[in-house]
Amino acid sequence: MTTHVADGASVDVVMDDIGRRARAAARSLSIASTAAKDAALAAMAVEIRATTPEILIANALDVADGKAKGLSGSFIDRLILTEARIEAMAAGLEAIAALGDPVGRVLAAWDRPNGLHIERVATPLGVIGIIYESRPNVTADAGALCLKSGNAAILRGGSDALRSSVAIVAALRRGLAKAGLPEDAVQLVPVADRTAVGLMLAGLSGNVDVIVPRGGKSLVARVQSDARVPVFSHLEGICHVYVDAAADLAMAEKIVVNAKMRRTGICGAAETLLVDRACAATHLAPLIAALQAKGCEIRASDEVRALVPGCVAASEADWSTEYLDAIITVGLVDGVKGAIDHIEAHGSHHTEAIVTENAETAARFMNEIDSAILLWNASTQFADGGEFGMGAEIGIATGKMHARGPVGVDQLVSFKYRVRGTGQVRP
Repeated sequence: MTTHVADGASVDVVMDDIGRRARAAARSLSIASTAAKDAALAAMAVEIRATTPEILIANALDVADGKAKGLSGSFIDRLILTEARIEAMAAGLEAIAALGDPVGRVLAAWDRPNGLHIERVATPLGVIGIIYESRPNVTADAGALCLKSGNAAILRGGSDALRSSVAIVAALRRGLAKAGLPEDAVQLVPVADRTAVGLMLAGLSGNVDVIVPRGGKSLVARVQSDARVPVFSHLEGICHVYVDAAADLAMAEKIVVNAKMRRTGICGAAETLLVDRACAATHLAPLIAALQAKGCEIRASDEVRALVPGCVAASEADWSTEYLDAIITVGLVDGVKGAIDHIEAHGSHHTEAIVTENAETAARFMNEIDSAILLWNASTQFADGGEFGMGAEIGIATGKMHARGPVGVDQLVSFKYRVRGTGQVRP
């Protein structure tokens, strides 16, 4: 059955048109100069700041609807925009403009005995479809990252943030037009109908080159199951902090509280705290007390509950749950090997941290765990492209093909080979 949008056109027709226009824009962007792209990003930042009142009005309507639907506090936190968050969005565009242009870089070069000179050169991917849930800031980040890397972006944000995303994309497109680049370099799917997602996953008649999902487990699972084009996998962030027997307690408290409670609704928030049994007597109770003082609910193993009464009993499912809320699961393990084994069994290969003063223990943790990001004596909340100096990110890729970890401009390119000869023919 064909689904229709408000103006009478079918979703199929609307999406096919978006795909064609994105492909045309991608061809222009692939040869756009660095100066032109940076000018567009600067103009986008100006437009975002100039339309802050309109963006806030649109966002207030989205937030009101979300609260009326009974969305969770953590969900609302991801949805809500403030003047400070909008300013951060604009500053993020400027930070991306300040990055080096990844397009045209010579990644490798060599000469063959027959005199051929071969170069591997970075090129745009083409048209990138980004499917994400209700984080309006992703709209600006994704559009800007795609632009800087010479790609056209088709954005399908969460329906709960549709008004906010419409206002943001309008500002981005005005910036593109002022810089003389095609407005269709950034397009937003204008309907909440899920049929649009299916059409994107099918490739929009061959016009989508890559799909990037950014959201919860059900969204990513659908994308991985249904996509007919390559996907940058972004699984949920079941992130762990392991506090070793050789950890400084004051440092551990600071890191654990920040990793869990700085912002509970981001994918880099810690969801499980593992403590070495060897230091349970000295470290466990203070760590739990520090979390509870910030309003965090503790779900713990029976062993932990026996040592620190008052914790909620953890179910088997809790060890593999991304709460995105002020909840953490706490357990004891036998040293770094126990931590590694637990993370291998329950983690999502996103981000893990170890707190220890023992360099050998830290090295083993970071060498043996197969997650995209590993930290030693630092909070998991640093799992962020901006914190890595990438300006921003589309998300944290947990797969192993092409991109892994923060996906910034350098990850949004492919390559081609340029071969220069002097008349050689193959014998």
